[in-house]
Amino acid sequence: MPPSDPRLRSAMQLVLLACVPGLLALFWLHGWGVLINLLLSSCAALATEAVLLSWRKLPVASTLGDGSALVTAVLLAAALPIQAPWWLPVIAACVAIGLGKQAFGGVGRNLFNPAMAGYVFVLLSFPLQMNHWPAQAPGLLESLNLSLGTGDRIDAWASPTVLDVLRHNRSLTIDELFASHSAFGHLGGRASEWVNLAFLLGGLFLMQRKVFGWHAPVGLLGALFLFSLVGWNGSGSDSNGSPLLHLLSGSTMLAAFFIATEPVSGCRQPLARLLFGAGAGMLIYLIRTWGSFADGTAFAILLMNLAAPSLDRWAQRRQEACL
Repeated sequence: MPPSDPRLRSAMQLVLLACVPGLLALFWLHGWGVLINLLLSSCAALATEAVLLSWRKLPVASTLGDGSALVTAVLLAAALPIQAPWWLPVIAACVAIGLGKQAFGGVGRNLFNPAMAGYVFVLLSFPLQMNHWPAQAPGLLESLNLSLGTGDRIDAWASPTVLDVLRHNRSLTIDELFASHSAFGHLGGRASEWVNLAFLLGGLFLMQRKVFGWHAPVGLLGALFLFSLVGWNGSGSDSNGSPLLHLLSGSTMLAAFFIATEPVSGCRQPLARLLFGAGAGMLIYLIRTWGSFADGTAFAILLMNLAAPSLDRWAQRRQEACL
């Protein structure tokens, strides 16, 4: 769809609306850092888009008005560490728009999901800052000091996520981890399970409004459930976690409903979209279990972006062969 297409603008507005429950859950659990990240990433994304559009002599106002750059910024803000230094969401948003989107020709032409391209760039470039998650929700002044680097960084505000704890566990059973570690909640991560449920609610709203089909989300969640079920051996110390823990930890629901469903870098054929989601779910589990990164969502999506054209061609040939 061209940038001025009202269908694109309407779809982006619905996506932004569907992100509200997840953002509110993040704000409730982690405090003002969420809004600071959102403001910084939004300003950086819109400014980068405007500068590059002007440099390419393309209409700025109508393209910015389609909402795609703002959606990218919101997804980044939801995925980045809450108390990140101010420059981290700025760099992530600039890379997402500049390299992930405009370098390929703009909206509708990007090979990779822009938000995940920006996320992976800062994850590989600044691993220390990307693994700093708060153990508590500081107030507005403390959040501003942490973001601007003008105050002391209190170690108590840094806490590993449930996926980090699970990946490095060597001796405790799953039951012992849930009982003794603050990162664990009822079924998954103490905070992330509520955030995942909130993004699930937003994703179901988008499906009900037919912004996207069920294929990619069902494929991702189904594959992640299946692989985690096969790799689950109950509460043993060598367990890789239950299916519910994987579904309600990390960025699972954000990936399933807001990232894997991105139409440009994903697949177009229904069967291909199902396989795209299933491949992403499988890779998420493999990276979480044996990879070097605790979550792996961004890498899984980017790898499946590379496979998307081949999946579409295979699904098209299969459809033609059945006719």
